[in-house]
Amino acid sequence: MIIEQILEKHLQPRDQYIYGFADLTGLLDPKFEGFNYGISIGRKLDNRIVDSVINGPTIEYYSHYRQINKDMEQLTIDISKELNACGIESINIEPSVSTGDLDSKYLLLLKTDISHKMVATRAGLGWIGKTDLFVSKESGPRLRLVSILIKTPVVPKSKPVDKSRCGNCNICVDFCPAKTANGILWDINVKREEFFDPWKCREQCAEFGRERLGLDARVCGICVAVCPIGQKSPDKSVSFADIKN
Repeated sequence: MIIEQILEKHLQPRDQYIYGFADLTGLLDPKFEGFNYGISIGRKLDNRIVDSVINGPTIEYYSHYRQINKDMEQLTIDISKELNACGIESINIEPSVSTGDLDSKYLLLLKTDISHKMVATRAGLGWIGKTDLFVSKESGPRLRLVSILIKTPVVPKSKPVDKSRCGNCNICVDFCPAKTANGILWDINVKREEFFDPWKCREQCAEFGRERLGLDARVCGICVAVCPIGQKSPDKSVSFADIKN
């Protein structure tokens, strides 16, 4: 399959990435008419850097997060160009929006035109956690997502994930400094605002940016660091006790 060949070529080093295919028929804004299929790509974050986020973000975590976003944006541009050159119409979707964009275009809803998390769950790569993080099967929330929309039909490599697999775990809920979540489990019929308050998260991230980093930035990372799935990494350097204290 030419699409997989292109992906395998660009997703290097291979062990740092995950990807999958999604059938998005009927799930996208009409402006994306015809682009009924998606490619979800995840890039793993550095475990050592994530483990350093104990009571709030570090400048190293912030810089790493931004660099991964830049790298992923360029990656989708490169992949999309090669897909188009092979006759596979595609649209690359940026990894995240900037602070300026959030203050204007997305101020009312804090939602983007394409949800990378939705594409990833439809591709069967993971589910949505209790603090609205995408939780991958292998790396937990320790990754960044991008998406590419295509017109060419693709067969998903995995079944879509329709509900949370977090069970009774409330670690991210308990450790969230802004108390953004109530512990309700996500599924495809549960709206974000029923289990998570994005406004509280946004305010806390802005406060961390000002007070911890001295920047006009919104960043936290605590829920990323404490998720037990991500902490299964062999080079884990902190424990939950360390974080709580």
